[in-house]
Amino acid sequence: MNFLRLPFLVNLTLVVISIIGLGYLLALGQSILAPFFLAFLMAMLFLPAATFMERRLKFPRSISTMTSVLIMLAILSGLIYFFGSQLSDFSKDLPHLREQVTTVFSNLQHWISKTFNVKVDEQLNYINQGLNKLLSSSGVILGFTFGIFSSGFGFIVFFTLFFIFILNYRRVLNNFIVTVFNEKHKASVQEVVTEIRVMTKKYIFGLCLQVLIVSILCSILLTILGVKYAILLAVLTGLLNVIPYLGICISLLISCFIAFATGTPSTCVYVAIGYIAVHIIDGNIVLPFVVGSKVKINALFSFIGIILGEHLWGIAGMFLCIPAIAIIKIIFERVDGLKPWGKLLGEEEKPNKKKKSYKISKNITLKEMD
Repeated sequence: MNFLRLPFLVNLTLVVISIIGLGYLLALGQSILAPFFLAFLMAMLFLPAATFMERRLKFPRSISTMTSVLIMLAILSGLIYFFGSQLSDFSKDLPHLREQVTTVFSNLQHWISKTFNVKVDEQLNYINQGLNKLLSSSGVILGFTFGIFSSGFGFIVFFTLFFIFILNYRRVLNNFIVTVFNEKHKASVQEVVTEIRVMTKKYIFGLCLQVLIVSILCSILLTILGVKYAILLAVLTGLLNVIPYLGICISLLISCFIAFATGTPSTCVYVAIGYIAVHIIDGNIVLPFVVGSKVKINALFSFIGIILGEHLWGIAGMFLCIPAIAIIKIIFERVDGLKPWGKLLGEEEKPNKKKKSYKISKNITLKEMD
């Protein structure tokens, strides 16, 4: 039976059922599929280095794989050490930070009382009600925090193992994907696999470059404004910026809070304005140059992907949704029946602005825009 010749409603029903079933399987296999997909992306990034070690340095496959793993773990350990040391300094300043927050909050209370005629006692009642609700859910918060740390360790273990296996058995996996399809589709399948590999490598490299540029810009901004923990906030902003749209908002709130607690309200305003300027530079200059040319996904489906990724895989899904959509788009564009879906995921094609002239008479010319 030819699937494409079925009635439209039957096709639509099968598509909806397939999407629901696939989503259920993705949510069910989160603990395995999320580290596997991240390991696949990182393996594509380290593939040129592993190939160089095997072809030029004559390393065996196992040695090149373990060297790549050691390089990746060294980078990861450096990031963990950086955040650990910065957070340690931050924790030492917590008592002083608490005093500053209390002072600023007291001044803000008196300003609200004078401006809006709201008594301080009423403000304290509102705050106490909010604190009681927060404290009543402290068990949930502690359980969530413990779950993050415990699942994070398992995530790193599975990610490392999958990274080793994918790099070490990449030729076996490639041959399986190519040979599992019909012989007449072998060339098309190989083309899709190659394009996915190249796109993934360029996308991850561009993403790392974007994180570096945004971190440098935010570091310069926060240092000029005299905000404490400028380097920590800048690196955190660069990493969160990987999440489209939402990441910059989260980092903006965190940085404004630290600037408000350790400085003056005017500093907080300057930080907000500076972050908006950095976001404009990133969205219009950095992103199209280092990332946008590799992964052309429209903003609508990028945002939908973030929501679905967070729902299925949590925070990891928010980071992994864009490369996943890009890979799906490449596959859709190579399958005849799915090409419209590939165009739906991509950016809008700019119309050709060439003008054609059609002669009506000797003195009248009709110009039509293509």
